Amino acid sequence: MTLANHPPHDRWHDWTELDAQAWPKREERRYTIVPTTCFNCEAACGLTAFVDQETGEIAKFEGNPEHPASRGRNCAKGPATLNQVDDPERILHPLKRSGPRGSGRWERIDWGQALDEIGARVRDAIVDGRTNEVMYHVGRPGEDGYTERVLEAWGVDGHNSHTNICSSNARIGYQSWMGHDRPSSDYANAEVIFLISSHLETGHYFNPHAQRIMEGKAKGATVICVDTRLSNTGAKADYWLSTWPGTEAFLLLAIVKLLLEHGTWERDFVRRWVNWETYLSETRPDLPCEFDSLERALLDEYAEYTPERAEHLTGVAADTIREIAGIIGAHPTKFASHNWRSAGAGNLGGWQVARCLFFINVLTGSVATVGGTAGNGWNKMAPPHPFGGQPITSWNELSWPKEYPLSYHEMSILLPHFLNEGRGTLAAYFSRVYNPIWTNPDGFSWMEALLDESKVECHVALTPTWSETAWYADYVLPMGVGSERHDLASFETHAARWVGFRQPVMRRYAELRDGAPIDPDRRTHEFNKGEVWEENEFWIDLSWRIDPDGSLGVRQFFESAERPGHPVGVDEYYVRLFDGIPGLADSAAAAGQTTLEYMRDRGAYPVPGDQITPYERPVDPAELEGCIRDADGVYRKPGTPGAWDGSDDTLDDLQLAKLGDGSPAVEIDGEIKEGFPTPSKKLELFSTTIRDWGWPEYATPTWIPSHVHWEDLDLDGDERILLPTFRIPTLIHTRSANSKWLNEISHRHPLWIHPSDAEQLNITENGLVRVSTRIGHFVIAAWRTEGIRPGVVAASHHMGRWRVEEDDARSWSAGKARIANDGTRWTLTREHGMRTWDSSGSANGGDPDTRRIWWNDTGVHQNLSFAVQPDPVSGMQCWHQRVRVAPAEPGDEYGDVVVDTAESRQAYRDWLAKTRPAPGPGGLRRPLWYARPLKPTPSAYRA
Repeated sequence: MTLANHPPHDRWHDWTELDAQAWPKREERRYTIVPTTCFNCEAACGLTAFVDQETGEIAKFEGNPEHPASRGRNCAKGPATLNQVDDPERILHPLKRSGPRGSGRWERIDWGQALDEIGARVRDAIVDGRTNEVMYHVGRPGEDGYTERVLEAWGVDGHNSHTNICSSNARIGYQSWMGHDRPSSDYANAEVIFLISSHLETGHYFNPHAQRIMEGKAKGATVICVDTRLSNTGAKADYWLSTWPGTEAFLLLAIVKLLLEHGTWERDFVRRWVNWETYLSETRPDLPCEFDSLERALLDEYAEYTPERAEHLTGVAADTIREIAGIIGAHPTKFASHNWRSAGAGNLGGWQVARCLFFINVLTGSVATVGGTAGNGWNKMAPPHPFGGQPITSWNELSWPKEYPLSYHEMSILLPHFLNEGRGTLAAYFSRVYNPIWTNPDGFSWMEALLDESKVECHVALTPTWSETAWYADYVLPMGVGSERHDLASFETHAARWVGFRQPVMRRYAELRDGAPIDPDRRTHEFNKGEVWEENEFWIDLSWRIDPDGSLGVRQFFESAERPGHPVGVDEYYVRLFDGIPGLADSAAAAGQTTLEYMRDRGAYPVPGDQITPYERPVDPAELEGCIRDADGVYRKPGTPGAWDGSDDTLDDLQLAKLGDGSPAVEIDGEIKEGFPTPSKKLELFSTTIRDWGWPEYATPTWIPSHVHWEDLDLDGDERILLPTFRIPTLIHTRSANSKWLNEISHRHPLWIHPSDAEQLNITENGLVRVSTRIGHFVIAAWRTEGIRPGVVAASHHMGRWRVEEDDARSWSAGKARIANDGTRWTLTREHGMRTWDSSGSANGGDPDTRRIWWNDTGVHQNLSFAVQPDPVSGMQCWHQRVRVAPAEPGDEYGDVVVDTAESRQAYRDWLAKTRPAPGPGGLRRPLWYARPLKPTPSAYRA
């Protein structure tokens, strides 16, 4: 017998292996193996579901070796999908509240009733011209653009997201350099890997990243990890740099200065691909505008960023900084870096961390090179959508307020405050795989808003599991986990492009078992447990309820071309979508399959193409027809943002309507190249956009002192910096609540505190600690560790789940809590932690392990006590907290949270006062070239 990591693909439809649980007997089990993708983080790693042919049930999940990013390997969260499918307390049927909102009284309804009632609300809003009262609010979408295009078909500017609690800072930092808003590093071929935060352990796309980081390390790459706490990544790194929070940008600019001083920077790359002419003319008009002036100008600008000054501010030794700069300078073009949450998400001005980090990529010429760092748009495949949508002519100020014209995503954390101020109301609010009461800062303000039916008239929670937010919904609609839904995903995991196809396993199994395609009128909820559905078909059918006769112009975008008069089916939809993926039709034909069959059979596809230095690609002269070459060598289409200088604020709608297309090319050394998706078509050392929109002091990479800068704190007293952002690699934000394996592994989050701080503050080991924020306090247990910088305390994300009813909304991670309210003063008191329960009577058949739970701790809901602190440029929540740390007071109990929402509102107003509102150039609300999940017509950009 030949041993293999995975069953060979040609035997997936009928695979036999020994049953491990029958040992020592040799009992064979026959499986049908169906590929899908994991839905438990945004990496969308490949999974294979083993369906037992005897029982017709999924027996286990393993990795998919056909998936180009995960390559058959998964973290703990992938196989735990089985727990989510079989969880005894999952939601299996549509529910409608039958008592006051938040009372926990529900009645079971069918999908038809849910669609009719919700569709009528959306239709009324559209007919009445109240499109801005329809909002779709998503956490981790797990798919690429499907729902954005649904909203576009409705003509509704209603997309909202979790992004400004996650990554807005990093996005604008990268985007302001290269037009792409995420990094995509070739770790496997890098010679220096520079990680700000613990990406090897827990970060974005961490399983595909971790594989390739370890490959690079095995080949000899130097791994540098900048993280205030000692993460698993820091433990694996060659250099662990424990910086003071918020000083990371200064550290990076000190390295920049050393590269310049030593001459270890790639002059020719910078000359060709950086807008140095603009930089010199804007910042040093006293110098000749020639490339030889650049080094002097940069050394002058960054003169203060010495290793010694960096040592004082960051806490990293000057000699270590010099050593690292030497290593980086010795490996040109092969510097791979990444920053996502961590320092970027924690600090005021944190967006400059990504901007300063990518500065090192630029100076080393490591931009989309072998072993370098590319932009996500080059390593991500976004196939064209097979049906279009209506022009969106409105602008939703509940998501895109005038105060934040450069916010890289919607200002979702401020929604309760905007509703409270009367900026608008919501007729239909959809929350999808999102739990803002628990996940967002200032959760009690969210609770206040969701309890007020004059502000949120109808709340529809689309969720696989119960959550704190779903409890305050009017409809709770069960949506599928990774093996129960269709989605297409493509992410920038490495230096290549791929697409992954998530599919409902039992639907596909029925198709293989019966040897016939599924009737297009059948719905996926007919194959899943209970009546669990998927968003694809839900949005199609809801759109038909919104526009049953086609008079609103909505239904046409959801109608079958093969069967006019019927809704489009998912098979037809994906056939049309797969036709837009380069090379897929040829690969399918070579396998004797249609594109749909090929993807259902393999679950993923590596898109062909060379992604190395795509900005150097030559441009066909035919594409330049009608363009005008400007003085900087950029070919502009007349009427595009680049050709319009914004000086004329009297533009009419017709003129504004022409301001949408980008510039196709730039001339570099006499050759016409593709360039970068920025206004200059180059890497922007000087951002004219940031200058023009009110922040000239930040137009170049710089350090912005954090709102928790250590020199401003009373460290001799009880003030400390709280880091609440780091992740646990085995948990999944909200969704891990319904995974017994994951919660058995990780179920507590003590407060990390350095022994010297514990001694100074009289904090005992495992002793209770009161952590006081601006708006309240929480009580948590202490863990003394030298793995955290003195002056800083930390508590991980994910923990502190709770429920308010004993017999409903159970999970493997939520304790029982009591919520009390006295005016604006809210308290959450833990009644008990995890307990065993008998689930034998559950609708999903029960699980004997619910009677075997041995852990009690469920953590503390710290986010409740955090005020909204949006960065005035990016709009990102600045998560780090300036706190007072002291032993618990008499009467304090573990898990207590106390908040005054009046203080929350004052904090909101204080941070709002830091902004520099629109309009900007041309009287616009936002730069036209900035990305947006939904882009209204240019006329809607007029403030």
